[in-house]
Amino acid sequence: MRAALRTLLLTAPLAWGISVLTLAQGNADAARVKNPVAADAASLAEGKRIYQRFCASCHGSNAEGGPGNDLIPAAPDLTDKEWTHGSADGEIFSVIKNGIPPDLNMVPFGDQIKDTDIWSVVNYLRSIAKKN
Repeated sequence: MRAALRTLLLTAPLAWGISVLTLAQGNADAARVKNPVAADAASLAEGKRIYQRFCASCHGSNAEGGPGNDLIPAAPDLTDKEWTHGSADGEIFSVIKNGIPPDLNMVPFGDQIKDTDIWSVVNYLRSIAKKN
């Protein structure tokens, strides 16, 4: 029993490190992924609707950031030019779909929002981005 526990304790961090590395490498690849959903009026309207439903509670209704609380850090402004976890369309899609490990302060929405709808959220965020 102790040997099995020792093996688990020694190999779990290695396995976790590999999964984080794989996610980080996958996110680098995400920068090259192109948005397959045209940023037309229908996509922007759907993106706004989905944003308001799933994102506004943390990032604010105007996407300029949220206040956070004792357990969750303040959510960043999504209307500025650069984001900590990547500002290419594919990177934004990946963050929405997969969250941000390891703490997952940004939880994954891939099981709640269809991929085409996530792309519409990306289009919506692009449409409200500050132009400066």
